[in-house]
Amino acid sequence: MRTLHHKTTRMPKIFAISALSNTVGVALTLCVLQGCTPLIPKYERPIPSIEGKFPSSDSNLNKEDTQSKLAKNVPVSVESILWQDFIVDPVIRAVIDLALINNRDLRIAALQIEKAQAQFNFSQASLFPQINASVTNTSNKTPAKLTVSGQDTIMHDYSGGLGFSAYELDMFGRLQSLKAAAFEQYLSTSQAALSVKISLIAQVATQYLILSADQSHLQLAEQTLDAQIKSHEIDKKRFDLGVISELDLSQSRTSIETARVDISRYRSLVAQDLNLLNLLVGKSIPEALLPKDFLSQSNVTVISPGIPSDLLRNRPDILEAEHQLIAANANIGAARAAYFPSITMTTFYGSASPALSGLFGAGSKSWLFVPQINLPIFDGGRISANLKTAKVNQKIALELYQKTIQTAFREVSDSLSVQDNIKDELTAQQALVEATALSFKLSQARYQNGINSYLNVLDSERSLYAARHNLINLKLSQVANQFTLYKALGAGLPKSQ
Repeated sequence: MRTLHHKTTRMPKIFAISALSNTVGVALTLCVLQGCTPLIPKYERPIPSIEGKFPSSDSNLNKEDTQSKLAKNVPVSVESILWQDFIVDPVIRAVIDLALINNRDLRIAALQIEKAQAQFNFSQASLFPQINASVTNTSNKTPAKLTVSGQDTIMHDYSGGLGFSAYELDMFGRLQSLKAAAFEQYLSTSQAALSVKISLIAQVATQYLILSADQSHLQLAEQTLDAQIKSHEIDKKRFDLGVISELDLSQSRTSIETARVDISRYRSLVAQDLNLLNLLVGKSIPEALLPKDFLSQSNVTVISPGIPSDLLRNRPDILEAEHQLIAANANIGAARAAYFPSITMTTFYGSASPALSGLFGAGSKSWLFVPQINLPIFDGGRISANLKTAKVNQKIALELYQKTIQTAFREVSDSLSVQDNIKDELTAQQALVEATALSFKLSQARYQNGINSYLNVLDSERSLYAARHNLINLKLSQVANQFTLYKALGAGLPKSQ
């Protein structure tokens, strides 16, 4: 029995002395002993609730070189074209470059990535003990009534050394689960920043073309006003000669006022468009980069939508939602670990002395080793409620992931529907402009020859004016839809970004 008693009392002492002989060694040993059996449920990518093919799309791309396709204006895969190739006009590319440097939303997104990375580093640091060097002075006064000598006694204790306190030994993977969740949050934030970048490129390009289109509307209204003023001057002379009636003269005046109203409206729109574009870019756009000719700047490369499963690899918002789902899955592991015992350790190795001068002298070595095991017995249902919350959060993240996929599929399908029909609409609108231009020319000739009244001229002029405006709007819709498709497909950025 004495031998058994000797072993049970001596082994902890030997272990404590050897462990505390080098505090850094203790820390590394504990890190090696971290648990590698996390309670995270096995993650499997959910089956997306979308169809296998986009409506009215051809996903069978030939293997021709991308540059050859660009030269021939053949639809190019979204995975093989950068935004610099997608946007043909060099001026628009220069404006986008300015936005990528100065846009505040993009800067905020970059800072969010830094924040998420710092949070991940913080969660990773919790796997290691925090070793501190400390020097402590404890002074204690005992009144004379409580001392044997009957005099006040003041005692000083000095200690100094290295150690760590309440370091959790992650035997059941709680900290590992939190680290995994933080890492997925970081990846999610990175994908969110890519989504902001793609949206910004599409927004800037679209807004630039809206500004250009409204400038074309304004120019058309100004040209119409000039023509109407000249025509009205001729009509006044004809009225003075008694060739036309006062009604015809008054009707020609209405066209002038209508054009002036449109000029005022489009000037306001152009100013607002420019303000919004400057906001997106983050600074005032130089005069040299402002739109000049809408029709010459509204060309983009035709891109192929591919197949719906490509969205899972290309759309940053889908990847963002999936990382959120994986993070929620990891949080379940952390919540499950709370059911198991937690092991914490506090250690100190250094020197202690009643006098400061003898703090690091001979015989002053001191150590402390305090392991502690906490086993939850009764917590009023907190742990189970926390686990249920983690599981519900995972289900919510799953539904958001599926909804993001469905939204992406709808956006691409809508853009393809517009793309399939707008070419025919543009062709018909161009033919309408030509027909109304001829009708206006003929009605003017008949009016000048006294065959028709000025009302026929007004009707033809209004039809031509409206047809030209609609042609500009349709052209804008066509190109804006291409940028919408570009954004919906998640195209245009290298995978390394």
